[in-house]
Amino acid sequence: MTFPRIASFKNHAAFTRHLSDLELPLPCAELVESGPESPLAQSIQVHDFIIGNRFCILPMEGWDGTTDGKPTELTRRRWRNFGRSGAKLIWGGEAVAVRHDGRANPNQMVINSENLSELESLRAELITTHETEFGTTADLVTGLQLTHSGRFAKPDFHDRMQPRTAQRNILLDSRCGITDDSALFSDDELTVLVDDFVHAASLAEQAGFQFVDIKHCHGYLGHELLSGFDRPGKYGGSFENRTRFLREIVEGIRSRTSSLEIGVRVSVFDFLPFTPGLDGVGIPEQNGDSRLIFGADSTGVEIDLHEPTTFLSLLESLGIELICTTAGSPYYNPHILRPASFPPSDGYKPPEDPLVGVSRQIMATAELKRRHPDLIFVGSGYSYLQEWLPHVSQEVVQSKWVDSIGLGRMVLSYPELPADVLAGRIMPRKKVCRTFSACTTFARKGMVSGCYPLDPFYKEHKKNFNRNT
Repeated sequence: MTFPRIASFKNHAAFTRHLSDLELPLPCAELVESGPESPLAQSIQVHDFIIGNRFCILPMEGWDGTTDGKPTELTRRRWRNFGRSGAKLIWGGEAVAVRHDGRANPNQMVINSENLSELESLRAELITTHETEFGTTADLVTGLQLTHSGRFAKPDFHDRMQPRTAQRNILLDSRCGITDDSALFSDDELTVLVDDFVHAASLAEQAGFQFVDIKHCHGYLGHELLSGFDRPGKYGGSFENRTRFLREIVEGIRSRTSSLEIGVRVSVFDFLPFTPGLDGVGIPEQNGDSRLIFGADSTGVEIDLHEPTTFLSLLESLGIELICTTAGSPYYNPHILRPASFPPSDGYKPPEDPLVGVSRQIMATAELKRRHPDLIFVGSGYSYLQEWLPHVSQEVVQSKWVDSIGLGRMVLSYPELPADVLAGRIMPRKKVCRTFSACTTFARKGMVSGCYPLDPFYKEHKKNFNRNT
């Protein structure tokens, strides 16, 4: 099963004709406006701070820290790139574990008292770079994503994962090597972890970050607790119990910080795990329990926004305005999270034109924005649009389907995209992410975070890695 490459659509008519053929409702501007009047250049007011434009750098799971969770020069290079991107909202820039056993890889950053000065200097480099490039940081907002990787934890250098999970799941347990209840968090352990998140948030404020994201996406612990229908005790079963973890963290942060804002990145829908079929194309696994999937209907492969809407209403009641929407998990259904032309090494061929996945995320976010107009929504899934990313972004922002355009993979190969778009510069084709999934594949092989196909710096790094292995 093959699909037309985005690069093959040489003009607006060809691209929009393909959207029409797919019956996708994605709007696409013929001309992208630049300068201060551009819809993408407009600011956003969030409580006491101003976000200077409509571009956001999404948090990514770095594989280039030290074994004790500090940034390396490679980490700093990425953060300097975030600073010179021109985006005025940095949504974490990084997924940072609140303690060692919550790391998804042995080189993921960890926030603790020992690493605080390093984290503070990392943010300072981003700020300095941004000020050098753009003259001011008064409208730059920086946050930090706090996480525990739960069943996908792999904090140490050996082959097996070291999962800690919220509940048993027949399909996901087999993928993570869980065979008994020893990996389950007890209620008492989750109560301790709440305090770890609160302490991490306090440290983030000390390091100068303006907000923290309490991660609830991609199959990690916060996300899995939202689907903990079968979990007994105070953190499972009812909606009130399944959101208790978040509510206790928010309460703790508010009591122990002075001005720190809180955001939540959430997988607003999820599907059953997918696996390669006989032809390598992804198909949903059978015998999964669709009850255990947050944001899915009874089939496990369609969206039901009832509970995500209720969750967002809860966030509103807690005074949380910053929401970053995403979907699914990179471990078991990456095509709904990161639509791509090529699968990662441990994935499967796309079961649909990746534009369908892009549209699915954009439309789900648009519907949630319609239901919750006072929340500030950052959308995800835009990288696959490639040259047409600015054209679609301008229209969805102007239509108030979303407030900010989140960029992840794209800024690894082309960090200057926001600045170029806002200045009306032509996007250099050789820098545009083509969704080869190499950033995931090489990370799975233990290499550091970066774009190996398109960034000359990482091409050279790959050569050096190969020489030394």
